[in-house]
Amino acid sequence: MIGTGYVGLVSGACFSDLGNTVYCVDKDKTKIKLLNSGHIPIYEPGLEEIVKRNSSKKRLIFTDDLRTAIRNSKIIFICVGTPTKKNSNKADLKYVFQVANQLKKYIHNYKIIVTKSTVPVTTGDKIEKILKKLKVKKLIDVVSNPEFLREGEAIRDFLYPDRVVVGSNSKKADKLIKSLYIPIIKKESRYFNTSRRAAEMIKYASNAFLATKISYINEMANLCEKVSVDIKDISAGMGLDQRIGERFLRAGPAYGGSCFPKDTRAIVDTADKFKTNLSIIKNVIKSNEKRKVFLLKRVHEILGKNIKGKKIGFLGVTFKPNTDDMREASSLKMIPYLSKRGAVIKYHEPSGKKKIFKNLKNVHFKKNISSTCEKSDLIIIHTEWNDYKQLNFKKLVKKNDFKVYDLRNLYSPSKMLKLKIKYFGIGR
Repeated sequence: MIGTGYVGLVSGACFSDLGNTVYCVDKDKTKIKLLNSGHIPIYEPGLEEIVKRNSSKKRLIFTDDLRTAIRNSKIIFICVGTPTKKNSNKADLKYVFQVANQLKKYIHNYKIIVTKSTVPVTTGDKIEKILKKLKVKKLIDVVSNPEFLREGEAIRDFLYPDRVVVGSNSKKADKLIKSLYIPIIKKESRYFNTSRRAAEMIKYASNAFLATKISYINEMANLCEKVSVDIKDISAGMGLDQRIGERFLRAGPAYGGSCFPKDTRAIVDTADKFKTNLSIIKNVIKSNEKRKVFLLKRVHEILGKNIKGKKIGFLGVTFKPNTDDMREASSLKMIPYLSKRGAVIKYHEPSGKKKIFKNLKNVHFKKNISSTCEKSDLIIIHTEWNDYKQLNFKKLVKKNDFKVYDLRNLYSPSKMLKLKIKYFGIGR
């Protein structure tokens, strides 16, 4: 596994737990040293245990020695980052191509090169072109095997996948990859073999569709607020239709994380290259950005135009629970905005203090929920960690006049009304 980020580390650990010998390679020597000492750089439930178990059995090896890792491996997974380039929608593939150029030096017998990083369609073709001499000598096959791991649920998603997508026209490569996945493919239909370009496209098309569902239900929530209808009823009624399904129909903040924002932008960029207008996805991206502004307007509606000196408690700041990932979380827009306008922010986050808020005026991390909520004018439930689902707000806040803005609709409006708590949800 070349790259020990989220995808490489989780996939490598899980492959080793299935009995394979896995080399996780990274050029960051400090990171490798930390991993070898048992330190896990990401927050993912269950991962530390799997890493420690397989490291002790010498099945999971962390190293910066690419040459040795390649020599001792039959299958090489490229798991490096593909972030969005600055000031564009393009996926930055420099790390992928750096790996491809390094592979030229070290491959002397047959290897399967697998792109697990999310890459635009035709990337496999470009990797093959870089490794042209090796391809001519039949020393390599380049395969696409996109990952579908949800942060916070990654280990379960790896071991019990909805599908394993493999893009390859090589029967030899397909046979070897399939044998690798056999332990976790419970049904034959879960292994889907297609062309390399199709596999690359499936990942982007899937994420763009899920992002569309989120933006759609968020816009429906805006309408529901105007007509006094509860969006949870709408989601439940829609979700019963098997053609639609209930998942990703929960109204809330803008979508964030490592996948949806960059992948929607990247597929639009690909479409533009091929002179195809993906108007729906373009509007999804716009809608998602507007969502962050909408939430802040709603805060002003709740607290008033002047929020200077107002005490606001944030419960959770990551884009979703069970992860420490802050990428494109709505809190990154909300907290600096509120701080700049003089609000005093206290935030609690189960995954720990966040450096990104370190230099913001009047923004303070609190280690417990009670000190976050105490004497707040407004409590914002930003992330649906289990820690926040059964709170006694009256006991926590210790004042009469406070409000709760529930961005995840964790609480019942009718119960909050009975408790005489001024409660605001999403689309309710």
